Amino acid sequence: MLTIPVDDCIHLRLLEMSHAPALFRLVASNRDHLRPWLPWVDRMRVENDAENYILRSLGRYSAGTEAHFGIWFHGMLAGSITVERIDAWNRVAEIGYWLGREFVGRGIMRRSTAALIDYLIDRRAINRIEIRCTTANVSSQSIPLRLGFRMEGTLHQAAYLMGRFHDHLLFAITADEWKRRKQGGGAAMREPAAPAPHAPT
Repeated sequence: MLTIPVDDCIHLRLLEMSHAPALFRLVASNRDHLRPWLPWVDRMRVENDAENYILRSLGRYSAGTEAHFGIWFHGMLAGSITVERIDAWNRVAEIGYWLGREFVGRGIMRRSTAALIDYLIDRRAINRIEIRCTTANVSSQSIPLRLGFRMEGTLHQAAYLMGRFHDHLLFAITADEWKRRKQGGGAAMREPAAPAPHAPT
């Protein structure tokens, strides 16, 4: 299956059926952490739900419309980063992501997103990449901001979460803008690799 190296301790791997147990465990242990932003976590109640999710995602990958990757950090599944929409005609893609609570704050998502952008531009000929975040999700907003995306506007009431509608902020960057940023040595490309997690005590 497709694997995208990020650095010495992080790699992205297209989710496959054998990943269902690890994915389910990660979601189950992070429900309260993820629920405010990802309502689907309450629909993943048993391991078979994770299997069905991966099966659907593989079908969409084969159709060329989506790509769902697990994020592995020092050999552990830490979260997911997804190409949620691939518009091949207009060469536009949208990225979404999440991490387990214990992996937040290590620079994992910023590096993973940068590597996925490289893949989309270099190997899928994508010209425009979008990221959408609810206005309250400051942590998710920090990823496109740190990577040089523009905040292009507000999509009013674009998400239904926790029983009410929320606005989305729309961030975007083009292939030319991304390449210029890399040539200039953007901050996300210069930072050291994320440290290994502490051993359980």
